[in-house]
Amino acid sequence: MRPLAELATEVLTTADGREKTALSRRHAAAWFEARDLGEMPVVGTARPPLRPARPARPELLDPRDVPRRKPGSETGRIALLHAVAHIELNAVDLHWDIIARFGHVPMPPGFYDDWVKAADEESKHFNLVSDCLEELGSHYGALPAHAGMWRAAEDTAGDLMGRLAVVPMVLEARGLDVTPGMIEIFKTAKVDHAVAALNTIYAEEVGHVAYGSKWFHFLCGRENKDPKEVFHDLVRHYFHGALKPPFNEEKRAEAGLPPDFYWPLAEEPPIRKG
Repeated sequence: MRPLAELATEVLTTADGREKTALSRRHAAAWFEARDLGEMPVVGTARPPLRPARPARPELLDPRDVPRRKPGSETGRIALLHAVAHIELNAVDLHWDIIARFGHVPMPPGFYDDWVKAADEESKHFNLVSDCLEELGSHYGALPAHAGMWRAAEDTAGDLMGRLAVVPMVLEARGLDVTPGMIEIFKTAKVDHAVAALNTIYAEEVGHVAYGSKWFHFLCGRENKDPKEVFHDLVRHYFHGALKPPFNEEKRAEAGLPPDFYWPLAEEPPIRKG
């Protein structure tokens, strides 16, 4: 197979969501086929674009300009699913980008196994949510979307440790906080296919946050640095704003994120009893 960084860049330069995720899944399958045979394919290096290719739709707006819709109506639930599909498509690119952009950093084979697996799962998630939208008579691209989601990738384009801190350990960890509430919205509305899709996403996102924590700690250990202090410094440097509670402390702990990593960065300190 071709070098992994080259395959990653091919995904990043494919615009259509369904085509991007189909290509992503094919490349992931080829990687794991080789790995199952005991091979370690060449990772190589690449020159990925600063921003991935995107379809003509959705229209990308400043976060302040994206219309807010209440999820109590079908229109609101479609808007919520559309936002999730947009997040998942960005996640596909984020996971391939970490491979393409940081191929020059020596990392163990497991690093690539983890991010290829995460990219494959995010591709599945995008398609699951896109299928839900189509069952409800809509599609990805039908509504405007958030233009700021790639900012963290641009800000950390030269800093692998910063990328791990901000993308999986902050942004994806936020998904662990908010997804249970979304699942309840669709349960109440009896939209079973959306409940099933969101449950799959919720279960697998724990692993993606865990990959971030694992490799962040690996890099800190290699440089003999205190992970908690480095995490706080990097998030304050790259992340715009405070972290927002409530936090899903159980799932965050399962993913290797203890409370003393994120509570000091929160907009409201925890209430301590006694």
